[in-house]
Amino acid sequence: MIVRIMGEGQVEISPEDIAVLNELDGELEAAIETGDEDAFRVKLHALLDKVRHVGKALPDDSLEPSELILPPADASIEEVREMLGDQGLIPG
Repeated sequence: MIVRIMGEGQVEISPEDIAVLNELDGELEAAIETGDEDAFRVKLHALLDKVRHVGKALPDDSLEPSELILPPADASIEEVREMLGDQGLIPG
């Protein structure tokens, strides 16, 4: 799966890593639903850090279509709320 972190570039995520990313995504959604800004910030950074850690960076000149687009680390709770689909940021 090809994932783009806005403002950072693309990474390739293996199918084995999707479950843990879905778990973090669920925690992020819960923080958004409660409106807890501090928890939101922690969960967003945890999700993005995990994507960076498990993902294999693609070259900057790669033209692969992104299957998922994640918000930048400095995104607001409202910006991320607008990006959420029925299944969160990471469908599983």
